[in-house]
Amino acid sequence: MKRIIECVPNFSEGVVISVIKQITDVMEAIEGVRLLNVDPGKATNRTVVTIVGEPDAVCEAAFQAIKKAGELIDMRSHKGAHPRMGATDVCPLIPIAGITLEETAQYARALAKRVGDELDLPVYCYEAAQPDKSRSNLSVIRAGEYEGFFKKIQDPKWKPDFGPATFDAKRGATVIGARDFLVAYNINLNTTSTRRANAVAFDIREAGRNKIENGKTINIPGSLKAVKAIGWYIEEYGIAQISINLTDIRTTPVHVAFDEACKKATERGLRVTGSELVGLVPLKALTDAGRYFLEKQKRSSGVSEKELIKIAIRSLGLDELAPFDPEKRVIEYLLRDKADRKLIYNTLLEFADETASESPAPGGGSVAAYLGALGASLGAMVANLSSHKKGWDERWKEFSDWADRGQKCKDELLALVDADTASFNDIMQAMALPKATEEEKQARKNAIQLATRKAMEVPFRVMECSLQSMDLLMAMASNGNPNSVSDAGVGALCARSAVLGAGLNVKINATGYEDADYVTSLLQQVKEIEEQACKKEAAILKVVSEKIG
Repeated sequence: MKRIIECVPNFSEGVVISVIKQITDVMEAIEGVRLLNVDPGKATNRTVVTIVGEPDAVCEAAFQAIKKAGELIDMRSHKGAHPRMGATDVCPLIPIAGITLEETAQYARALAKRVGDELDLPVYCYEAAQPDKSRSNLSVIRAGEYEGFFKKIQDPKWKPDFGPATFDAKRGATVIGARDFLVAYNINLNTTSTRRANAVAFDIREAGRNKIENGKTINIPGSLKAVKAIGWYIEEYGIAQISINLTDIRTTPVHVAFDEACKKATERGLRVTGSELVGLVPLKALTDAGRYFLEKQKRSSGVSEKELIKIAIRSLGLDELAPFDPEKRVIEYLLRDKADRKLIYNTLLEFADETASESPAPGGGSVAAYLGALGASLGAMVANLSSHKKGWDERWKEFSDWADRGQKCKDELLALVDADTASFNDIMQAMALPKATEEEKQARKNAIQLATRKAMEVPFRVMECSLQSMDLLMAMASNGNPNSVSDAGVGALCARSAVLGAGLNVKINATGYEDADYVTSLLQQVKEIEEQACKKEAAILKVVSEKIG
């Protein structure tokens, strides 16, 4: 697995687009770095940029961006609603794949040292990159902001981790660190009062608020863990917001923060009108929110990923201030390889035309997987229709759970449509390897065997998953909406055909695999699954026929 990290530098310029463009240009010039998002804010006078890539390339891009920002941005004239202390205010590195947070922290410290040494800039480390936990919190480091930094840097306790302990009036200072994925999230209020927005922020943030009792300062924690929040007024929108950092969305997801803010705002006579995500968000944050709001309505959450995202956007009011485009804001969507033309993204016509062409792939294996996906989809459809049937309101959770199972089967089978074609292509590539020497012949043989095994395992998984979907189809034929019983029957026909079709693919590829014991065991399992599928299909069709009469 490639080691992938994300870097989300925040630059103290959100108005002059040409300045922002010059900074992002130097980042994009580094080979192996992908620019995912540029999110400028006029009121905050700040731009959040997101790049991803392998660690060395990302660190080089970050260094060049910090250098360019220091040349272009003059902090002596900077004004904005967001706390800041430098031209590049903060530059976190975030592990995405194949790398730990601890390893990412080592890269962050190396980057901080290079910035301090080569750019002669005061640098503080934070979060996982800061061994001294008394100064690892970003808000503590940034306290006093740019205006108070001249005095702060003279305090021996606040000597920078790297670079000179002198005030740089033009560039300020920067903070570089490593952290887990953070979601920057603003909640909109129907007020212009910063004080009232702060009151709600203090209600919900983990740090809460301090209060004097009997001459002593005591802390009253807020209601949410892993949440940092302040209130501010955004002139650009003419409203006050609760500005939130969700530092661990497993502990406090976006939808929980939203609902809690709604509750606390209502208690103070305010109303939440919508919200705003800054930068990028993991797909799971939106799909979880969609499920949460559907379940609050006692409606089936077994709907497509696209529909879950649509529900999340509506429920959170993410498009109140500006359009919210998931294709540009969901990190997994932006990380997709644009050159990878997956079959499942084709239209039905394109898929049929590609199958009918002279190319040997996609072939029967991909079609079998797609048949299985259609069968599972029909089962999920009947479950969703049943959950909304008049008079069956108390059964919504039963059918929602079945619909969820159908969606999972459908999603896996759709992935297997492309996996089957990919496994065929792997065999072709292995067969094209050179074979002039004995060493090359052996390497080619090993590659062919490895690809052949994959070409058996993929359709075998199609068989397993399609068979699993038949439990859903039986439940829907027996207990689902009677008006849709024929759909359950068609789903069973698709599922059985998927099992038998995928079985043919396992068998034909097994003829080229040399591990006889493995082949014998696998073909025995194939036979058992085929027999189960045929029995289940017959049982489902019997129920369907009896109900249709």
